[in-house]
Amino acid sequence: MSRTRAGRAARRAERAEGAGSGPTTSIWPGIVGGQYRPIPDDGAKAIHRTALRILAEIGMASATPRCVETVVAAGGSVSEDGRLLFPAVLVEAVLKTAGRGFKLYGQRPEYDLDPSGARIHLGTSGAAVHIVDSETGAVRDSTLADLHDMARLAQVLPNIHMFQRTVVARDIPDTHVMELNTAYACAAGTAKPIGTSFSAVETMRDAIEMFHMIAGGEAAWRARPFCCVSTCFVVPPLTFAEEALGIIECAADTGTPLKLVSAGQAGATSPAPLAGAVAQQTAEVLAGLIYVNLLNPGHPALFGALPFVSDLRTGAMSGGSAEQGVLMAACAQMAQFYGIPCAVSAGMTDSKMPDFQAGYEKGITELLSALAGANLIYEAAGMYGSLLAASKESFVLDNDLIGSVMRATRGFEITEEALAFEVIREVCLNGPGHFLGSGQTLGRMQSDYYYPALANRDTPQVWADAGTPRLLEEARIRTSAILKEDSRPVFDSASQLAIAERFPEIAEHWN
Repeated sequence: MSRTRAGRAARRAERAEGAGSGPTTSIWPGIVGGQYRPIPDDGAKAIHRTALRILAEIGMASATPRCVETVVAAGGSVSEDGRLLFPAVLVEAVLKTAGRGFKLYGQRPEYDLDPSGARIHLGTSGAAVHIVDSETGAVRDSTLADLHDMARLAQVLPNIHMFQRTVVARDIPDTHVMELNTAYACAAGTAKPIGTSFSAVETMRDAIEMFHMIAGGEAAWRARPFCCVSTCFVVPPLTFAEEALGIIECAADTGTPLKLVSAGQAGATSPAPLAGAVAQQTAEVLAGLIYVNLLNPGHPALFGALPFVSDLRTGAMSGGSAEQGVLMAACAQMAQFYGIPCAVSAGMTDSKMPDFQAGYEKGITELLSALAGANLIYEAAGMYGSLLAASKESFVLDNDLIGSVMRATRGFEITEEALAFEVIREVCLNGPGHFLGSGQTLGRMQSDYYYPALANRDTPQVWADAGTPRLLEEARIRTSAILKEDSRPVFDSASQLAIAERFPEIAEHWN
């Protein structure tokens, strides 16, 4: 009995360590992965050594004057052809100061995420420019209302743990106004951790001022910043995006978490061999980590090495390929090598619709990333057409898929209670010869098993006789029901009024 109670207490403690609330007792945010290791230990060291050589001998092009001055003052140098070089001793020294052990905060504490170790969380991201109507197959431009709807879906669906901007509001032509409204739509739609990106520092500073109003002031924002800004600060291969270096500087100045992204395309903007693609993206992300930590040691920044895959027959991106899943798992492993929380991309199906291809491509890439222990798995819900399109119904479908991925990643524990010797003895020697009525069976129905909300497990005959709607139709019904619910911002009305008064470019789009 004492061993049983100790086992239950240990499981409760394990769940409590992953900050956030779980949708069921069988899965919860922060389940620990790490079972899948595509890179052997000596391979991770080899990639690290290659990344150090890339930074020291090839370096980064197009560094801004402030970046050059900062890195050179710390021990870097500039080559004859103007590339910024990072000696290995500088890289390894600054990496020791990198942010570790930080959380990603929601507007409410129950949604906080702990991206440490090999804990996994799945959510959204992307910049799709189209919406796919899953019923008619029609494709149209995405809008601000679509983005807000998706944030609201993420708020309700329990297996979507964070929400980063999914679609571009193409109904707002001005970039500054569009990005400011994008930030507002994300924060208004969900109290879970959010993310977005900015093209200009001025827009980012306005958005952070808006976040101060929602959080309750600058100090409250710095204590619990609920938006992680994604910046593609590199144009592969090995070239800084100059404007994005300003975004890194703004984040360091304002206490805003960063997702440092390098997204080369294997065979196009990074090497075709998967090991070379990982090495180049690792070097590029390390350059960003070095810079932000020279500006603000310990800054919360995610290791966002995202080598994408090309279909080398055509040159097109192949986000749903098996190689994509392997690459993301490898990048998660490299982040664990450095002990820095990571962000990867999975679920980027090449299919244009919620169909069989979408299911298997989403499933394999997300499961490989989760099993590798990727801390934050973005693009895991809603995305189609290699990130060019999105589907609202897919949020509901992907919520089920993510739950299954999490349950598979969790595995199962080996305890005296779970081995069930005494239960087997009782059933076989004194009982009915089956376990259906066993107290243990009833007691562990919810803790050991995940039940998808939509997936139908009836027999074919029962399904046919009941006239059950097809899965996609069920998803449409559920999506419609969620979006008919209260659409008011998740934050208080006083913040809404203050934002509307300060930012008329927001108010005009939210009447």
